[in-house]
Amino acid sequence: MSVTIYHNPSCGTSRNTLEMIRQSGVEPTVIEYLVTPPDRATVIKLIVDAGLTVRQALRQKDTPFDALALGDPDKSDDELLDAIGQHPILLNRPFVVTPLGTKLCRPSEVVLDILENPNIGPFTKEDGEVVIDAEGKRIV
Repeated sequence: MSVTIYHNPSCGTSRNTLEMIRQSGVEPTVIEYLVTPPDRATVIKLIVDAGLTVRQALRQKDTPFDALALGDPDKSDDELLDAIGQHPILLNRPFVVTPLGTKLCRPSEVVLDILENPNIGPFTKEDGEVVIDAEGKRIV
């Protein structure tokens, strides 16, 4: 199974998502999107394929979101995409692409919905939250 993750190694959610992918038996293509930002067409494809709006794909925390007044409802999708192009940190993460779909994996366990093998065994996030218990039951 081909899996691609748009990853930020400084983000706990992204690290947890990457670890769940690996625990499923897949070594994904890892794109550190702050080092190698996706082009505009790729960003649009990720957003559309994930069933999101451009606004829903924006990250507000620890970004120039407020400084750029991106919360202004009059900002167009083109303006928001321009901002993402100039400041890739504005693209929320992690986006994961598999043959089963594309998701913005927030929370990280959303990735299980698009993995060929979601039965990854017990999994606990870095912060101690149990996602899958010792019996293999997904905690919702």
